[in-house]
Amino acid sequence: MSDNKVAMPTNVMPMTSQAPLQQPASPGATSTSPSIPNTPTCQLNHPVGMPSTPGLAYMSPGPAPLSPDPVHDLPPELLAAGWRRFWSRREKMPYFFNKITNESRWEMPVLGPGTPDPISDPLGIATPSDAGSPPMRTSSGFPQLVGGEGGGDPQIVGEKRRHSEDLHVPPHKRAAFNYRPFWNFDIPTNAIIYERLPVFAPPPHPDTELLRAQLVSKLRKTYQELCHSREGIDAPTESFNRWLLERKVVDKGADPMLPSQCAVEVSSSMYREIMNDIPVKLIKPKYTGDARRQLVKYAEAAKKTIEKRSTSSESRKIVKWNAEDTFAWLRNKQHNVSYEDYLERLAHLKRQCQPHLIEAVRPSVEGICVKIYTQSCDSVKKVQEKGWSILKENNIQATPPAQVPPKRKVMCYPIQMSVLSPRLPAVDHQTEGQKTFLRYKGETLDINTPHFHKLEQLYRWNCRDDPRYENFLPRVWCLLRRYKSLFGLQPTEGFGLQGALPTEVFECLHRIFGVTSECFASPLNCYFRQFCSAFHDTDGFFGSRGPILDFHPISGSFEVNPPFCEELMEAVVDHLESLLHESTEPLSFIVFMPEWRDPPTEALIRLESSSFKRRQAVVPAYEHVYRHGFQHICPEAEMNIKALHGTVIIFLQNDAGFAKWGPTPERVKELLLAYIPRESPALISAS
Repeated sequence: MSDNKVAMPTNVMPMTSQAPLQQPASPGATSTSPSIPNTPTCQLNHPVGMPSTPGLAYMSPGPAPLSPDPVHDLPPELLAAGWRRFWSRREKMPYFFNKITNESRWEMPVLGPGTPDPISDPLGIATPSDAGSPPMRTSSGFPQLVGGEGGGDPQIVGEKRRHSEDLHVPPHKRAAFNYRPFWNFDIPTNAIIYERLPVFAPPPHPDTELLRAQLVSKLRKTYQELCHSREGIDAPTESFNRWLLERKVVDKGADPMLPSQCAVEVSSSMYREIMNDIPVKLIKPKYTGDARRQLVKYAEAAKKTIEKRSTSSESRKIVKWNAEDTFAWLRNKQHNVSYEDYLERLAHLKRQCQPHLIEAVRPSVEGICVKIYTQSCDSVKKVQEKGWSILKENNIQATPPAQVPPKRKVMCYPIQMSVLSPRLPAVDHQTEGQKTFLRYKGETLDINTPHFHKLEQLYRWNCRDDPRYENFLPRVWCLLRRYKSLFGLQPTEGFGLQGALPTEVFECLHRIFGVTSECFASPLNCYFRQFCSAFHDTDGFFGSRGPILDFHPISGSFEVNPPFCEELMEAVVDHLESLLHESTEPLSFIVFMPEWRDPPTEALIRLESSSFKRRQAVVPAYEHVYRHGFQHICPEAEMNIKALHGTVIIFLQNDAGFAKWGPTPERVKELLLAYIPRESPALISAS
């Protein structure tokens, strides 16, 4: 790290005026802010728009000499052990907080012979303890963990003070947090960013999310109907999902999911994919008979399409002549025609006809793109009106943050919302074995129980406006509903959007290359507790740093595994190169992309020719796996998906990042070995 001072935000949410500044959010909830040692090169400050909290006083260097300070009015041995005293306005009595262990008590602590020294023995390894005593739990029902932010094993500390109303804890808060088969939340971030303003947008609400889901579903159905009625084809597979990704690259609108403010209405992604399926969708045939049938089908569809369109007589003549010539060739070549002959004839026919077909259908295809975009704008308007009306009904006045953040460095922290959230409606919750169900207004969403506990842990780490978990279930429901809307209507649709690297690869990336953050993830599939994701509103409560294109780190080591959308991948490559060019501090991005060579994608070409590329490696197809895109709902036996294409690994690093995390041959070899799948997990082929 450079000699510049880095400020550590406390990641707190705005509180109402009734919440005193010198009082924790709940006497039973312990602080989960990262524990940072007080060193001369580390300052602790709050992001702009965030009120001061006791966390700042807990980690301050100490009071001024000889000044009356009730916080430090304790015996010297307690002060040395990290204890401070504060006043609880809610309970009208003092309480004691340990800034080293995050422990809090109502009674004054007593340092006995069995108390570990927080300086020489912070984990209590050398201090004998009572092995028979059960682990203490916080008011939310979870064992209190200390030390995870420092990278060591969490330690269970003494009994916590409890609020009088927290004695009866809902069942969903009592699950253990030590169940983590596919993630590791003990790893702290090494990313540094410049302080940024909170996001000004309506917070998620189940009613708003239900309306958005209905409008997105209607938009998908409209897309299918337009493709079928105008072009005689089905909407290209996953085309709508890639349209959402491509539009958000250029969209400046208010909705986190649907585009509403794009400079160009016609989407290049949607236009290209519809054109690829006109006049008929072509797939690689398996057998000679399939190749013959596909040739006949294309010739018939091309002739029919050109006859129905208003185009030049020359174009109509060329297409019809080539179609008739193909039929004559098929009649004369009844025997001794090979598989390659049919493919060659089909390629020739397409070269002759496709330019004229594209010119004939261009206005119609552009009309489809414009109509879908216009309907999306109308949907965004309805969703925004719904969100702001809910706030108005709850007497919440929202004004954009006026204060501009100073340009100071802070440790990377989750997205913060500047608009207060109302009390959310109740969501029914039921757990049956390995499945957990959440139901709101007749719509039931399911999630694997381990992943539900994962969301609880992420919420505990990152949410600051809901210490008693009153909004936890509604926010989980909103999160699941949002991603279900993103995935699509068909059972397997969208599963490629959430594919993740194997756990062994993540472990190797952290151990060898210092990776602590993911640039493309979600609360459902993340491995680290710090990640970028598509949605700032639903995901921010669970640790998201926001969309990658709005994320500007100046230091850190990151894993980059983008969804397979060409426009998004190109924008990400440009964004990463810009970040590397601007920063002189250690910055590293390890990019994972499909090895598409026929033809190569523009993003892959840019990566391989980048001036920041330090090394490149390829994992062959069928010799490695990815984690299922629906890992939060699929059975554990189907968690691993065999990769049908090779994966290119490219290391982008500036000079400081290369010096710190350089991809030496030994390190790259260890990473490739981590890709070798274990024998026990079952492998299934991707569809």
